Amino acid sequence: QVQLVESGGGLVQAGGSLRLSCAASGRIRSINAMGWYRQAPGKQRELVAVIISDGMTNYADSVKGRFTISRDNAKNTVYLQMNSLKPEDTAVYYCNADLVAVGTFRRDDYWGQGTQVTVSS
Repeated sequence: QVQLVESGGGLVQAGGSLRLSCAASGRIRSINAMGWYRQAPGKQRELVAVIISDGMTNYADSVKGRFTISRDNAKNTVYLQMNSLKPEDTAVYYCNADLVAVGTFRRDDYWGQGTQVTVSS
């Protein structure tokens, strides 16, 4: 079994910072990409940032210059450093991993349980 466990959400004032972490564990053969998505009330889930195995990154336009995604391959962990937070960043943030589990030869998506980020004005 594969699990993604997130941590680091919370309540912060506008202009503040938070750091999210997500650790993947279990029977993992390889990880292609890890990323963060978010879903605000009444809205669809959207990509925030993704980092692939060679270190290339991609960000939503709304977070470019404010958020930084990084990855520790040895620990199967991805981080999201969020600076200059805005009230519109308020959402549940979900970790995602595109990986191959032991015993399979296909890539599958795995999701964390989500962590709430609330930015007050």
